[in-house]
Amino acid sequence: MSAIITDQIRILNAKSFVNSLKSGENKLYTFVGLPNQTEYDVNWDSSPLPPKDSFDDENDCWENMISLKRINPDSDVRHVIKKNVWSSGSTYDMYRHDISRNNLSNPSEKPNLYQSNFYILNTDYKVYICLFNGASSDNNFEGVPSLIEPNFTDLEPKVTEDGYIWKYLYTLNIDDVIKFDSLNYIPVPSDWETSTKYQLIRNNAIESGQIKVVVIRNFGQTLGGPNIYTNIPILGDGSGGRVSIVVGNDERVSSIVVTNGGSNYTYGTVDVSDIAFPTGASLPKFDVIIPPKNGHGYDIYRELGAYNLLIYSRFENDQTNPDFITGNQISRIGIVNNPLDYNSNIVLDKDRASATYALKLIGKNVIDDYKGLVIEPDSIITQTVGTGITAVGKVISYDNKTGVLKYWQDRSLYGFNLGGEYDSNGNRKPENISTYGNEKIQFTSSILAGGSLDITGFPLTLKIDNGYTGITTVINNVNYNLGQRFTSGVSFPEVKPNSGDIIYVDHRPGITRSSNQKEDVKVILQF
Repeated sequence: MSAIITDQIRILNAKSFVNSLKSGENKLYTFVGLPNQTEYDVNWDSSPLPPKDSFDDENDCWENMISLKRINPDSDVRHVIKKNVWSSGSTYDMYRHDISRNNLSNPSEKPNLYQSNFYILNTDYKVYICLFNGASSDNNFEGVPSLIEPNFTDLEPKVTEDGYIWKYLYTLNIDDVIKFDSLNYIPVPSDWETSTKYQLIRNNAIESGQIKVVVIRNFGQTLGGPNIYTNIPILGDGSGGRVSIVVGNDERVSSIVVTNGGSNYTYGTVDVSDIAFPTGASLPKFDVIIPPKNGHGYDIYRELGAYNLLIYSRFENDQTNPDFITGNQISRIGIVNNPLDYNSNIVLDKDRASATYALKLIGKNVIDDYKGLVIEPDSIITQTVGTGITAVGKVISYDNKTGVLKYWQDRSLYGFNLGGEYDSNGNRKPENISTYGNEKIQFTSSILAGGSLDITGFPLTLKIDNGYTGITTVINNVNYNLGQRFTSGVSFPEVKPNSGDIIYVDHRPGITRSSNQKEDVKVILQF
């Protein structure tokens, strides 16, 4: 038994995914993390390890996640199609309804319309589909080079002097170019089906006549002297289609023009039986090209194969909400769906959120010892929580103005292997020995007997400021937002660890974040 899943389900899934975001059913967040990538592999920055898809690796993502950015479904998500930039001298495929593994596109020889090069982006960011590329038996139906760049916005197709027929679809707006144009993809308008901006194009697709192009499969021979035959019917399961056929001095068909596109065709042929060609003539043959449902330009997602989505996020430092760290590296980017608020079952609903724990520190002996102190990222810090009980963590970032230290506690601190228990060859990794035991202990201001508020691992001993509760602090008459709320000097993440579903992970060479930089993240989701 033979079966296929068609590309239409991919388009449907992409549309359904976008609709679930717009309806609020799903909330997506881009996240960044993994500041300690070289602990996973010393050569990570030149050759990042490929992500793995397992529940264990999903947990690993949460262990060293740093911050999240909400994806706005209206402004940060677009259907995208592969990028075909018009180039003089290139030969483009023409749209055909019958491209398959048994009838490859010409000249690209692709088994699928969406894999072929039947549309282009011009230098003014206008998108056109190629309805005819000069294909004939003279060039083995591979078409001719395109020499004239199309540049018009008429509703009806236009013939350029090189013999191509182009149909204008849409123009990329400047905001979409900035956000969603990439090396390999271009965006499709998000509101094609509903916007009045594209209504004329949609209406014209239905009203202007269905058939646009008929290709000469065989020119015929000995068809008599020069002549023009008009009002020749297109036969098939539709109605109203008509063409004009021109016979040249060489007694062959020189051209065929659709004069009425008719309607409701899913197949067709040109009827030449009523033409009084001379006896013994070898009759011409034609291919009637059937447009997509409702015509060219009615549903561009279906017509262009828009089954990929581009997700855009910008990580930009903000003094009013410093959830994005500086001074350390990030080497993992991902997307999580429907994460929860910390310590709740409510889906997170913030523009940005911190995924890290944090401590508000002051000097142990001199309160201001925390000011100006330089603490290296990835340094090990400890706290004696109680007799024989030690919390251990690694520094993500330290703000020596506010005394806020963000940290994480990955499994390696407690004797477990980073990246799982097995290496790339499937061999079990050797066990690690942890000075602090195998149990993860949280830093706290609620110490036990024998415990201390002291945090060690710095040039000067600092301690948790258990007298501080809040989200802002004033220093020298300047108000500082700390990014997350502290209670007795301790702050928990704003997102619940291990909640939601991580649907995308990308490993990259480490990027050291500075206070004046921003990162534009573009992720392709393929359906």
